[in-house]
Amino acid sequence: MAMVAALWRHPIKAHGREAVDRITLREGETMPGDRQWAVAHELSEADGAEWAPCASFTRAAKVPALMAITCQSHANGQNLTLSHPELDDLVFDPDRDGSAFLAWVRPLMPANRAQAARLVRSQSQGMTDSDYPTLSLFGLAAHDAVAEVLQQDISVHRWRGNLHLSGLQPWEEFEWIGKTVRIGAAELKVEERIERCMATAANPETGIRDADTLGVLNGTFGHQNFGVYAVVTKTGEISVGDAVEVI
Repeated sequence: MAMVAALWRHPIKAHGREAVDRITLREGETMPGDRQWAVAHELSEADGAEWAPCASFTRAAKVPALMAITCQSHANGQNLTLSHPELDDLVFDPDRDGSAFLAWVRPLMPANRAQAARLVRSQSQGMTDSDYPTLSLFGLAAHDAVAEVLQQDISVHRWRGNLHLSGLQPWEEFEWIGKTVRIGAAELKVEERIERCMATAANPETGIRDADTLGVLNGTFGHQNFGVYAVVTKTGEISVGDAVEVI
């Protein structure tokens, strides 16, 4: 039986991950707190007023060191703590302390890349890579299949998914496209596969590229996809350990 093995969100797009035990999903919305902020680079006009493509923001596909950032939300609902193995922790309010964040992340930015310019809050939907409000989910068996070909013990956080699912066959989630799944009290319609980028080549512990994930996806499995996007169609709470049922 398929089950939710873990729930993760990414409060600042491409800048940290955070585990949650349970969360309420709302119809037509992204996971609460997921990609709520994004970091516009100096060549971008994105201001958070509407969805913008990932090329508008600093991201791990171009700056692999970002993959090693972790995040913790504070009980006050305002502050975040960001951690990185090469930096001191930063405790800040993303809506008020954007300059402190930019100073903190600057040492991770390569000189030959467009630099982080401003931290923007999404005013419409979370700044996911899809242009409509989605969550990402994948089966841990697909991750294991990639790791086996790589002959490396790689982290599941390379895929930056929201829902990690156990109990599936490798790539079984691809068969759910167009179908609805029930998880806890919520329901989600699975929409499409997720095409992957160079961010997945970077180790989430070190921020260093050390695995040819795209080469394995293309060369062994015949595609560059990992996981699927889903849209919340029924509001409800989901938790780690919930069963996943295709309906």
